[in-house]
Amino acid sequence: MSRMAQVLVLARYEDEAMEPLTRDDETRTWRGRFEQIPDWFVGGWYIEFFRVAQRTGILKDLEALPWKQPECVQVMLHDEDDDCFGLWMFRDGALAEVDIPATQRFHAPAPATQEYPPDPGSLWRTDAGHTWLPEQTPEHLRDPRPAW
Repeated sequence: MSRMAQVLVLARYEDEAMEPLTRDDETRTWRGRFEQIPDWFVGGWYIEFFRVAQRTGILKDLEALPWKQPECVQVMLHDEDDDCFGLWMFRDGALAEVDIPATQRFHAPAPATQEYPPDPGSLWRTDAGHTWLPEQTPEHLRDPRPAW
């Protein structure tokens, strides 16, 4: 399924930690490699995806890197259906989405089968003048598989 997405990783002085993800690796569950953002003082990397199935597992691979300062790592994810980038940071050793004021991630109910990759939901601005917001799916009815 076609669905564009961008991932930015901001992490100061973490070139060594990010190096494995800047190379192609056919054994990963996601496809592609991160490119360094040129001339950034702090250190940033980006990757763009064109299909949902190409990005599943990227957060697990980022979590597994040997970060010197994981508390300073910021991962920003933008799916084509999002109003803005979402922010993930380390909490208890795992990357977790950070609540951003005036936003809410809306999830669709889980699919009947696992034939398709999991859906990340859509991050909407709640103060942007939308005339309606979707109904939120209760957590127990959402797809439990990680979308990223």
